[in-house]
Amino acid sequence: MATELEELVKKAAVEIVRDLTGSEDGLLSLSKYASTVLPSLSQLLKDKKEVSEPAAEALINLSLNSNLAAKMVEMGMIKTAMDVLYKPDSSITRLLVMLLVNLTQLDSGIVSTLQIEDEKMQGLFVMKLVRSFCRSSDETRDDPFDHVGSILVNISKKEAGRKMLLDSKRGLLKQILRQFDSTSPLRKKGVFGTLRNCCFEAENQLQNLLLISEFLWPALLLPVAGKRYIVKKMHQKCLLSLAMYSPLSVNHGMILKFVLKHWNRYT
Repeated sequence: MATELEELVKKAAVEIVRDLTGSEDGLLSLSKYASTVLPSLSQLLKDKKEVSEPAAEALINLSLNSNLAAKMVEMGMIKTAMDVLYKPDSSITRLLVMLLVNLTQLDSGIVSTLQIEDEKMQGLFVMKLVRSFCRSSDETRDDPFDHVGSILVNISKKEAGRKMLLDSKRGLLKQILRQFDSTSPLRKKGVFGTLRNCCFEAENQLQNLLLISEFLWPALLLPVAGKRYIVKKMHQKCLLSLAMYSPLSVNHGMILKFVLKHWNRYT
């Protein structure tokens, strides 16, 4: 068992590393020792908050470098982050989610998050993240799982990610769409970005999209109808999604009636 002095030294050491990652010179220096630094920081994520927090902050900064991020993915950082994230006593939730946001900007990070290479576990991480994203909605003003929306946008940029989210048996997109009227701009941005990406599969996923039309049409149409707190970029995303999805239905009269019906309520 570590002595109090050893704990203090460990805390001081990880804080020094964290501070070094805040500058380009520091990042350059640490990158030369990536094979030692990254595994050590990964292990410290499981430690007490006073140690795990600066370790996570250091990893977030380091993951902004694509080469270092690739090394993190290769060494299994996504699994480590997910394991720690869902520990009952996890105290660095926001930081871990932000680390996953950075790592899923890489193709290899998306593959690792989808667990494509493991048939038995495939999709487990994504299901957990979606569940947390939906369950925690608006419970607090500063929800650490709001950033999961950015992870969903990242993985839905790839065909394998879109297929997983659109899989009717999993029902993941259906759960995500229920967050479209969240009061969190960050959460809302994640929902509409994910929806936009998934609609690129409209031609190949017609049946699955129709199965969730009850949730899809409101998410597409209400922002277009003019909900006040939807920002301009979200209007553009929704219009793009609607344009891609509209060939699935020729009943334009139904669309117009729906928009008019909800106009007064949401403007």
